[in-house]
Amino acid sequence: MTTLFVNRLTVIDFSYLDPAKGLLGESWQVDIELDGSLDHQGMVLDFGDVKKQVKQIIDQSFDHCLLIPAQHPNCQVQQLEHRCDIQFQLNSGELIRHSSPYSAICLIKTAQINETALSSAISEKLQSLLPDNVQSLRIKLYPEPISGAWYQYSHGLKHHAGNCQRIAHGHRSRIKIYRNDTRDEALEADWAVRWKDIYIGTRNDLQESFQENGKACLRFGYTANQGLFKLELPSHRCYLIETDSTVENLAQHIADTLKQEHPNDRFKVEAYEGVDKGAVGIA
Repeated sequence: MTTLFVNRLTVIDFSYLDPAKGLLGESWQVDIELDGSLDHQGMVLDFGDVKKQVKQIIDQSFDHCLLIPAQHPNCQVQQLEHRCDIQFQLNSGELIRHSSPYSAICLIKTAQINETALSSAISEKLQSLLPDNVQSLRIKLYPEPISGAWYQYSHGLKHHAGNCQRIAHGHRSRIKIYRNDTRDEALEADWAVRWKDIYIGTRNDLQESFQENGKACLRFGYTANQGLFKLELPSHRCYLIETDSTVENLAQHIADTLKQEHPNDRFKVEAYEGVDKGAVGIA
């Protein structure tokens, strides 16, 4: 038996439903180990195949999806012909509703989404698709170590040609803010609080504000290339902006907001979208 490993094979950017935190954006790095016998090349699996085929399967099945804890007692799943409607009740009694094509969600056989549950789902998906000489595999998922400020947000980009158009996918992102060319960690921490466990919605995608059980809620919706998307959330879990929520616009939004709040200062904002990628906004 020989073990092949690849560290940081990919990063899964996704959102999931949590009974305490609600709709939560996340970015987990992926390490993989494959146990098996050697093939005619003297390999368990060619590194090129791991980096291409295995990564592709993970990305297509889990990346930029909304992960649903299908066995949670307060999760209701209505499976339609080409769509799936989700209603999820939080510990607070608040409701989150999501409606989309099947491709935008992933039903996980668990009551809670965590590293263990998702690792098991990925392993189950991969095991049936790998060559016969691969006898077992292990998946390790973990967030990027961040020493400074960071936030978790979910969003959707209706104009995007790829999977970013899905209305509820997300990221765990660091932020750096420079005030008059000097890094300001207090402002970074402030934005980490402003965007803690948040849904960043585009105002043009807001279809309705309504009351449910005495609490204010927002309904977002749009039609993109992949189909019709709808999302309902408690309003206090949302942050509205005037533009699409691309990371370029988010970086500039933070910089412009800081400039309005501190007109005599200059700002440079490095906003990340998950791991090792992002945009700069200057004001």
